[in-house]
Amino acid sequence: MCRVVDLQQAVLAKNDATAHTLRAGLAAGGTTVVNLLSSPGSGKTALLERELLLARERDVPVAALTADLATENDALRLARSGVPVKQVLTDGLCHLEAGMLAGHLHGWLPEGTRLLFVENVGNLVCPASYDLGETLRVVLASVTEGEDKPLKYPTAFGLAHLVVVTKTDIASAVGFDEEAFRAHLEQVNPGVEVLLTSARDGTGAGALLERALGAADGAALHAPVMAGHRHP
Repeated sequence: MCRVVDLQQAVLAKNDATAHTLRAGLAAGGTTVVNLLSSPGSGKTALLERELLLARERDVPVAALTADLATENDALRLARSGVPVKQVLTDGLCHLEAGMLAGHLHGWLPEGTRLLFVENVGNLVCPASYDLGETLRVVLASVTEGEDKPLKYPTAFGLAHLVVVTKTDIASAVGFDEEAFRAHLEQVNPGVEVLLTSARDGTGAGALLERALGAADGAALHAPVMAGHRHP
């Protein structure tokens, strides 16, 4: 058992070192990475498509890389925004790693890109432990997923700089208890900001983009308590 734990820690340590190098290199070129994590079906792609459209309207140089086990459906949807988009197929791997991201960015990421949105594989377990060289880590949860989601996936929500609730247009219909959700989130990530959004009716439109631009400009980010002891 100890050897398995040691191997996991070694893998994560190697990934963290690669992520540190990637983050520094991208920052030197003026690019800030936003890592988006969520369960499948959270509405992540719909929200990101709207934010990319807003970025293009404001002449903000953005790009998006989306990862899935199979199909290029999300990339095709995001490409409708008119910004550079790349699909990564992981062939069964449940998460992206910093080295993988670096490899896919090489020779593709347009020069002058200010924000790179990475739509991670739909999964709140595996991706949570891997730093991708992001500056801003965002975790999304839809109103249909239950108020106890943060308690069920404490690592994912506990390491977030920002939490986004999606599909708020149907919150009443599904009986979403926002107060309970916030209370559960506070247990794993005290003080983290929550954005309420709906890609359908436009609630919170542009808020994610504003937070990302703030991070790119050096605004102080929320400091998750859990980040201080990621790898025991």
